[in-house]
Amino acid sequence: MTLSGKTAVVTGGSRGIGRAIVRRLAAAGAHVVFTYAHDKPADPVPGTVGVRADQADLGNLGAIFEQVGGRLDILVNNAGAVSQTPIAELTVEEIDRVFTVNFRFPLLAVQAAIPLLRDGGRIVNISTLNTVAAAPGLTLYCASKAALEQLTAVAARELGPRGITVNTVSPGATDTDLLRAENTEESLAKGAELAALGRLGTPDDIAAVVAFLVSADGGWITGQNIRATGGLLA
Repeated sequence: MTLSGKTAVVTGGSRGIGRAIVRRLAAAGAHVVFTYAHDKPADPVPGTVGVRADQADLGNLGAIFEQVGGRLDILVNNAGAVSQTPIAELTVEEIDRVFTVNFRFPLLAVQAAIPLLRDGGRIVNISTLNTVAAAPGLTLYCASKAALEQLTAVAARELGPRGITVNTVSPGATDTDLLRAENTEESLAKGAELAALGRLGTPDDIAAVVAFLVSADGGWITGQNIRATGGLLA
């Protein structure tokens, strides 16, 4: 696979799945602009540019696309916020924050990308298996990611005449710092046991799916939600 001469934007590219996507696209030859909310990554990747842009602030949107030089081939909406608050305890402030990070910002990023994307471009939105495997406390996370999935479905129809594909990738239990911070070793082991492939996913597993979708070989796939879970619900 080659992405030589392509320009990509990856949000939330400083760690975990986002960092793996940045590395994978850059290794394939793309010039990658990625965002980070707080600390710039300590492991620079050749061919990439980092932009500090917390998605909780919609005013950061413009700074991202200023870096692409007026043309864009790939947009990956990866950055997200997790909320584990029971419905009875939700506040308006938390609702606004999670929906801004997980849906409003990606929606406006797609909108900003449309005039920059060359025909045949690619958009990938990162969702979660939790939209079909809900758990207590995940109302905002599941609802905001479900909205992102519907954005994919509609955008695929609107942008299809230009040959632009729009897809969702929904990871299952993926071994990241965030997953380990929010789960016990027992629950992590259970997640691996439930997967058909018998292990947790890795950020590189998800990056490989994204890389396929943004490649020439992925050009006939659009409007889909690829559940990259290792068969967690198989």
